[in-house]
Amino acid sequence: MNVIMVATVLAVVAGFTLIARRLLDLRFGVVRTLLAGVLVFAIGGPLTKTFAGMVDPDTGGVTPMWFLILAMVCALLVGMVFLVVAEALVPPGALPGPLELVRGLRGRVARSRRYLQITRILVRHGLGPYLRGRDPDLGAPSSRTRLARSLREALDDGGVTFVKLGQIMSTRADLLPAEFVEELRLLQDRVASAPWAEIEPVLVAELGRPVMETFAEFERDPLAAASIAQVYRARLKTGEEVVVKVQRPGIAAVVERDLDIVARLARTLERRTRWGRAFGVGDLSRGFAEALREELDFRVETANMAAVAAASAGEPVRVPVPYPELSGRRVLVMERLDGTAFGSAVPDGVDRRALATTLLDTLLRQIMLHGVFHADPHPGNIMLLADGQLALLDFGSVGRLDGSLRGALQRLLAAMDRGDPLGVSDALLEVVPRPDEIDERELERELGRFMARHMTTGVAPDVQMFGRLFRIVSAHGLSVPPEVAAVFRALATVEGTLARLAPGFDIVAEARAFSVRHLQEQGGVDRVRQAVEQEALSLLPMLRRLPRRIERIASAAEHGRFSLNIRLFADERDRRHVTGLLHQVLLTVLAATTGIMSVLLLGADNGPRVTHEVGLYQLIGYNLLVISAILALRVLVVVFRQDR
Repeated sequence: MNVIMVATVLAVVAGFTLIARRLLDLRFGVVRTLLAGVLVFAIGGPLTKTFAGMVDPDTGGVTPMWFLILAMVCALLVGMVFLVVAEALVPPGALPGPLELVRGLRGRVARSRRYLQITRILVRHGLGPYLRGRDPDLGAPSSRTRLARSLREALDDGGVTFVKLGQIMSTRADLLPAEFVEELRLLQDRVASAPWAEIEPVLVAELGRPVMETFAEFERDPLAAASIAQVYRARLKTGEEVVVKVQRPGIAAVVERDLDIVARLARTLERRTRWGRAFGVGDLSRGFAEALREELDFRVETANMAAVAAASAGEPVRVPVPYPELSGRRVLVMERLDGTAFGSAVPDGVDRRALATTLLDTLLRQIMLHGVFHADPHPGNIMLLADGQLALLDFGSVGRLDGSLRGALQRLLAAMDRGDPLGVSDALLEVVPRPDEIDERELERELGRFMARHMTTGVAPDVQMFGRLFRIVSAHGLSVPPEVAAVFRALATVEGTLARLAPGFDIVAEARAFSVRHLQEQGGVDRVRQAVEQEALSLLPMLRRLPRRIERIASAAEHGRFSLNIRLFADERDRRHVTGLLHQVLLTVLAATTGIMSVLLLGADNGPRVTHEVGLYQLIGYNLLVISAILALRVLVVVFRQDR
């Protein structure tokens, strides 16, 4: 008996699913469809008994069948109403499914625990009021310094994700006061090395075989340890000396959990605080999450190494050669270079100024000429090789600029060098996204005052002036694209590296010398003539056809045959959109018309009688009312789904 009951329920649910999908022309989730089917089954029996009681048992013919059909259709209508209401109140994806709920329960508990831990860290360092909506006190320098120190200490206690967040924030002089930038630059990626027993399984899983089947030698003590990965010295079977970068086990899950917390905090700050909305912390958190996820995928770093190596071809700077066949998402095998990192002491007897000039010249070439550049040239990522050459390391952060953006940057720097505020304003509006409304005259005056302060004779310019330029940009409602921010982040980082390598090195003066040596070549007579020739060659086919086309247009206008041919809805997407709108309008009209007809018929007392209580007109009215409800539900369910 139970088996028969279960089979009956399943048959009713399956039939309801097919009919509901067909009538509403949409697919629904398994859970809500199952609940609707059970509701149809539960209400179908009572409705059938109720409608059957309206028919005289002695009545013959098809009358009982009509009432039975009406009862089943009404039960079906109740299930469809349930689906439409569920679609409106609980859209698909708003709640996790049962399997997802069970699988994610442990992760949610861990994330909640971590969220509370981060909140306690922020409160312990005095940052709790700012989460509740209080605006930071940035009036006095002492207040800014104290708040910046508290923020740096809180991020340091938060772990790898928050340390890297602070390091990224330290490069955004366009958003943060100078005290915050200087304080956040003190954040260091410090962590104890993981034992070999934890690292070896990661290496074996990525290589697909035991370590010693790939390497002839492998030193188990790391050369360096960071929060995301550790670096080891090894030698391949073919004899090449390599270094192997291995991701720490479980670090991806930790970072993903913390990125979720960063996103939640960013949404909270944007919702509750004016300064959070002004800084655009939501966009900042999304850009940071994307960059950090790329850093966790060593395949991206392998591609970055190849791109920077191609951009640095012919330059006096080395880039390690990767081994893609041995590398993967969590392991990177690359050439081992013999030298000393700038993070340690630079050997005596080295021409420090020449090295500084070479490093800056290479970075500017990468940025301005090739559009692919190392975005994090801090001392630990620069190595002085035994042969006196420089080498770049760690390509997890690489910036890219397209040709138009490089040209705009070149024009911006050239206009600043000339002291031309109008040229700076025009080039700046090419570099940053242009808002709908902007006071260009006021922006030009601000830039003129900026250059009068920083670019006049007798004033020594410094790289910090870009931070002041960014603040002017922010004050006028302009936002610096991430690509451009990466450029100035790289320049600010390399300034610290050069100051450590060659104290007193004037980065702005050397950049001007670079401009004279290389960028002005693009404006020479030969370059101009070459550009004009290329443009003329590309326009030549059109210029050859232009006289004939002008003659045909003039002749048609002279004889009164000039006309325009415009094809409406030539795009298939436009036709589909209009067809969908007409479909919805037609369904709405039909639903309204059928509903009005059903009401009129239900109110009619005359006409033939089907039973003692119900006439034929009322029976037809009930059926039309059901049809009207189904049509209205089909319109509503599409409206609810399109709203998302």
